[in-house]
Amino acid sequence: MEAITIYTDGGARGNPGPAGVGAVILDGEGKVLKEISDYIGETTNNVAEYEALIRALTAVVELFGEKLRSMKIEVCMDSELAVRQLNGIYKVKDATLKKLFARVATVRLEHMPNVIFTHVGREKNTHADTLVNAAIDGHH
Repeated sequence: MEAITIYTDGGARGNPGPAGVGAVILDGEGKVLKEISDYIGETTNNVAEYEALIRALTAVVELFGEKLRSMKIEVCMDSELAVRQLNGIYKVKDATLKKLFARVATVRLEHMPNVIFTHVGREKNTHADTLVNAAIDGHH
């Protein structure tokens, strides 16, 4: 079974504040298939985390299409809140996050039922974090 790993991160300077998203999509051998680094305006850290995830999942759908249904997909995030919400451990209470969570759920349902979400420490998510900071720095 073909496998990909996705690292995503979102951050805001100040909460809310200027925010960016970063994501790295790797193939089974760890080769970078795509990087995402975007400034998303003024928002919160949690919104940025979900926005990074949505952009990464959208990119993966564009890269692989129907093949995703039979692929092993692991998403690694350093946001414990987002991972616990995505894994059904925590309820999503915030109205804005509910909308973003629903978008993720739709992509999962339509394209990648086998996706798993893993919480990783920040030290394991430095590539995506660098892309977040580059997006925010590049905006100023």
